[in-house]
Amino acid sequence: MKRHMLCAMLGLALAAGSGASLAETTLRASHQFPGGQGDPRDEMVQIIAREVEAANVGLKIQVFPGASLYKPTEQWGALTRGQLDMAAFPLDYASGRVPQFSATLMPGLVRNYDHAQRLNQSNFMKDIKALIEKQGVVVIADAWLAGGFASKKHCITGPETIKGQVIRAAGPAFEQMLAAAGASISSMPSSEVYSAMQTGVLDAANTSNDSFVSYRLYEQVKCLTAPGDNALWFMYEPVLMSKKVFDGLEPAQREAILAAAKKAEDYFIAESRKGEQKMRDIFAKAGVEVVTMTPEQYQAWMAVAKHSSYRLFAEKVPGGDELLRKALAVQ
Repeated sequence: MKRHMLCAMLGLALAAGSGASLAETTLRASHQFPGGQGDPRDEMVQIIAREVEAANVGLKIQVFPGASLYKPTEQWGALTRGQLDMAAFPLDYASGRVPQFSATLMPGLVRNYDHAQRLNQSNFMKDIKALIEKQGVVVIADAWLAGGFASKKHCITGPETIKGQVIRAAGPAFEQMLAAAGASISSMPSSEVYSAMQTGVLDAANTSNDSFVSYRLYEQVKCLTAPGDNALWFMYEPVLMSKKVFDGLEPAQREAILAAAKKAEDYFIAESRKGEQKMRDIFAKAGVEVVTMTPEQYQAWMAVAKHSSYRLFAEKVPGGDELLRKALAVQ
């Protein structure tokens, strides 16, 4: 008996000495986007998983793409409760619980990717991240996506072109602006837009460049309005972690996650800038008309937004007016 116990103990010691981890932790990362198809949001999470495993700190990340673990809108609640460890998540999806988050998808608030990077360092984003942490979640990587409009009926340019169309908009601020211009609104995650267009539930949609491509919306629409130089649509879609889970890791594991997240963020910044041209090329090849808004059309939309979504956000959301002032101060 003693000899068997001694052998078992020796085996454990050898396993530990060879680098095997008896207490390896596996985290679960969720997102709604297609996996293994080149979507930069999936690849961002996959980079984090690969880099963390390579760091050899007793930590692995298992990635569940395509809403295979949680439905898109369920991820925020799971993160706040510590039931989900990590997610690439459109923050505006949680604006029903934290209305201030809809500022991260406010029409015309972000003009281009350089502007988005400056905004990341602003007091506006410090306030947003403080609200995120208050809910029990932390940001480990920033990500902003440009987007546009697409329609089965005709091109969406000025506000008058949306009248009578049923459109999916990715959050309260855009819904308010589009409704003020005469659209009908149908709310859903971007992963459900294709089937909604296919079945006639939707005429049009707002979403990101990457979602337009990953969800093959070029198979359903006649016209795409790309962001161009007058982008109305920019969404904040960071990689998030449960604060309870993050704080419970060993220091070396936290450091490995943050280092991996920095690498993933750098990848995404570079890749997202290529996204619009990729989208334009794919849609044009599929026979879809591709247009952009003129400065005059952009300003017409902003006039509608200022009297609808901006006004309502400032009046109805606690601290909303101050948040908007901080965001608009970033040039």
